[in-house]
Amino acid sequence: MKTRQASAWERLNRRMVACAACPRLRKYCRQVAAQRRRAYANWEYWGKPVPNFGDLRARLLVVGLAPAAHGANRTGRMFTGDRSGQWLYRALYKAGFANQAESTRSGDGLALVDCAITAVSHCAPPDNQPTPRELAKCRHWFVETIDLLPVRVFLALGQIAWRGVVDEARRRGWHTGRLPKFGHGACVELAGGRWLLSSYHPSQQNTFTGRLTEAMLDAVLRRARELLANPSSG
Repeated sequence: MKTRQASAWERLNRRMVACAACPRLRKYCRQVAAQRRRAYANWEYWGKPVPNFGDLRARLLVVGLAPAAHGANRTGRMFTGDRSGQWLYRALYKAGFANQAESTRSGDGLALVDCAITAVSHCAPPDNQPTPRELAKCRHWFVETIDLLPVRVFLALGQIAWRGVVDEARRRGWHTGRLPKFGHGACVELAGGRWLLSSYHPSQQNTFTGRLTEAMLDAVLRRARELLANPSSG
């Protein structure tokens, strides 16, 4: 028998997938799904808003920017099917937040442990750049996600995700005073024993250039693990 929380999580994800609030993004996702890359010519692309993924008991919430056009927009699961996902799930597995390091497609056996993944935009945007208006229209999904999960540590991947978490934390009264600046490895205490961590996004732009290394990402996830074990250790 499903718990009330599980039913609410499924309803939230179904509503996300059915969302049509941003015509530009919906058009782009469908266009990418129709054209496809040659390497994925035999795939039936997802081509819709990508729902949350992870553990309903998650105390760690990883917040990304948006689905990749030929990654999650293809597979229908956050950070699945692209190099960014390869980096992220390897690190999550190493830190004990995933049962395997590989993430190739929905149904591949991957499960998260004490961790969930969301994004500030649930549709793939052209050039990976959702507009401020599109981000605003997607915000309520983020709000509802936080309401459902017992999050103690937020991990923002990239500056736009960081701003999204900071804005919501301030709206909820979890953070006051000067706005915290984004930077890899930044750690900000929030009210109620919560924490906000940051990492450069594991995009090819950052990983190919060495701006983000495996050791750097591993260190951030070790910090998340430490904060979950001892919230006062910041």
